[in-house]
Amino acid sequence: MFAKADIEKYFVAEKQESLWFLIIGIVAVSVAIVFFFILKTQFYRGAAIPLFLVGIILGTVGYTVNKRSDNDRISNVYAYDMDPSHLKQKELPRMESVIKKFVVYRYVEIFLFLIGVALYIYFICDFNNDLWRGFGLALAIMAVIALIGDHFAEKRAKHYTKGLKTFTEKF
Repeated sequence: MFAKADIEKYFVAEKQESLWFLIIGIVAVSVAIVFFFILKTQFYRGAAIPLFLVGIILGTVGYTVNKRSDNDRISNVYAYDMDPSHLKQKELPRMESVIKKFVVYRYVEIFLFLIGVALYIYFICDFNNDLWRGFGLALAIMAVIALIGDHFAEKRAKHYTKGLKTFTEKF
């Protein structure tokens, strides 16, 4: 049976994972800066580009989700008792949309991973194109990190949405 504790659990876990995304984003951007300005080889400069770009995306997403998680948790726990129709009319459609977006994210992340691996393999022995080898390796690594994080977030979102559907069938 779906309860307020399930709402709490979902949003607490969402907040924790978003904090990890924020930390990974900050670390990736920091490493990108070190690679680009201190190590300065073509390989590291190539790696710095996806580290910086994907790091900015992960950090921004992590910060945004972390910032709004508490408000979402509080409003949905309140709605559970006081306005269950809110869960049916607002939260359930929002979560169904989130799940659809996870499918898109998954395919984009897999595509980026494959592009990264292909670049790395193609340029593995071509030391005149170290930039692209570094770019490919870092892109593949960042895509896998995002894919793993989104996998767990999607799994958690599906479980939460299933509970919401069960609960809101009465209203």
